Amino acid sequence: MTGPQILHASCITAFGRGLLLRGRSGSGKSSLALALMALGAELVADDRVVLECRGDHIVACAPSPLRGLIEARGLGLLNAAWVREAPVRFAVDLDQTEPDRMPPPRHLALLGHEIPLFYRIENIHFASMLMQLLKAGRYET
Repeated sequence: MTGPQILHASCITAFGRGLLLRGRSGSGKSSLALALMALGAELVADDRVVLECRGDHIVACAPSPLRGLIEARGLGLLNAAWVREAPVRFAVDLDQTEPDRMPPPRHLALLGHEIPLFYRIENIHFASMLMQLLKAGRYET
């Protein structure tokens, strides 16, 4: 079993599924998390995410000093309702832009597990698309 790992990332949860938001500083992790929260998602962690293996899945939580805080660039740190932990079911890489209309399945290796991975989509409905992904998953042929 692998020990906990801390990533520079954000994580939200909705419908019992966690979404890990990865990308370099300034890529929009916190902004996307805020957009998802406006649609009903709950904050798990912003800026730093602690990942830990639990059985056959990965669980995300926030380091204690950052619990319930999210950065809003230009406003500062905001208080937010948060959940203690969430199982990570999907990941988004905000450093990569999706070139395909119907992208192939991609995966991110984390702590010995494969998590479905998606790239940034340049569309004003990206947050809504991600909420639907969390709600019902992706159709696989």
